[in-house]
Amino acid sequence: MSAPDPRPLVTSLYRRGVALELHTIDLCFLAALAVHAERGGVASFQEDQLFDIFEQVLALTKETAPGGAKKRASSVVRRLREQKLLVRVDGAGVMRSGEYALTRLATGIVSFYLEDEALTRESLDVLAGTLTACLEGVAAAARTADSDEVWRTQVIGPLRLTIFELAGGIERRQRGLDLQQEAFQREIAALLATDWFGAVERCTKLLDTTSAMLHELNEMLLRHTHRFGELLVEVLERAADVDQPEAERAARDAIEQLERVGAWGAARQRAWSDYHEWVHRYLRDVVRLDPSRTIVHRLREQLAGRGGKHYALTIASAPAFRLLRAPVEVAPQPPVRSPKKEREQKLDVVASSDPDAELRASISGAIAAGARSLAAVTARVCPPDADVDTRFKAAGRVAQLVSAMASVSATLERPWGAAGEGILVEEWSIRDEEISS
Repeated sequence: MSAPDPRPLVTSLYRRGVALELHTIDLCFLAALAVHAERGGVASFQEDQLFDIFEQVLALTKETAPGGAKKRASSVVRRLREQKLLVRVDGAGVMRSGEYALTRLATGIVSFYLEDEALTRESLDVLAGTLTACLEGVAAAARTADSDEVWRTQVIGPLRLTIFELAGGIERRQRGLDLQQEAFQREIAALLATDWFGAVERCTKLLDTTSAMLHELNEMLLRHTHRFGELLVEVLERAADVDQPEAERAARDAIEQLERVGAWGAARQRAWSDYHEWVHRYLRDVVRLDPSRTIVHRLREQLAGRGGKHYALTIASAPAFRLLRAPVEVAPQPPVRSPKKEREQKLDVVASSDPDAELRASISGAIAAGARSLAAVTARVCPPDADVDTRFKAAGRVAQLVSAMASVSATLERPWGAAGEGILVEEWSIRDEEISS
């Protein structure tokens, strides 16, 4: 189940004025009701039973009731009903005495104080084994599911109920272990405060035992969550293949919840390792070096100003050394600089060439040498070692320049003449007249 958006949730809670205000006697009353319900196997209480249990709580706690036990019990019941901790379940209204039951909020509060569930190797083995078996059953059902009903009852239902409850059981025990770790830290601080040097061995043993337990739990969580992830990914891929979006969402929610379970182990081991290192350094550098706490006591006295003189900074002024030799002035070394380089290289001056002028000169030379037809001029001017495409383009340019430079004439039918290998041009006759350059 994906987490809701916190913004509308916070706004709604604030607008409704949701609040909890419980006194010690209220918590004791709720705890007594929860224990009676569990031992007696009852789901609800009559008003007379509520008053009797409240009187027993008053007698055990030696609380006083100025207006009478029944009046105070009525006030406590009304306050618990207003805070959604007790609910009336008979539906008779004010016609007769009511019947009341604890809400889920009340059982959760009582469970926090009554249950001492911390994550251990044995509990993790049992819960992880059960969760693995359930996931294997869900994966097997997803492989053979052929209808929406089968997906809903054998895949989506177990993912949202059974898997959620089992993973929630692991998370609940993880939170219990968090409280236990905090109690260990308070115990270590109390040991150091009461028995300064004698508590070193006990603190070291407690630290090493807890570190080994967290390391083992983290390894088990990593191993089990890897298997959980494989099975859930298989269910997710199967749901995507057969177009079951609800099953995909349920599988993703389960993956996110189990990832939180696995991330807890690494985070707690890292935090406890830092604490373990800090305490060991404190024991080594402070406690072992000052077993009688003399240095610590004097330091506290000095810092509090009760040790006589206050701390001050004293500076000793010493005369400069007298040099017996004449100082030699050394010229400062020039700074090291790299030679400047020109950013742009100088360009070489190259005479520009005019292809048309060169081609005109070649045509004039060919005509002067006795070429009197376009084919003969083209054959002499076009480079014989060039490819056919190049000579073909050059032949067109030669024909254009010859018509512009000399007087040409052509017969009516205009025969074609060879102008080199693979080139044919129309045969023009060039009259022997003056050629323009």
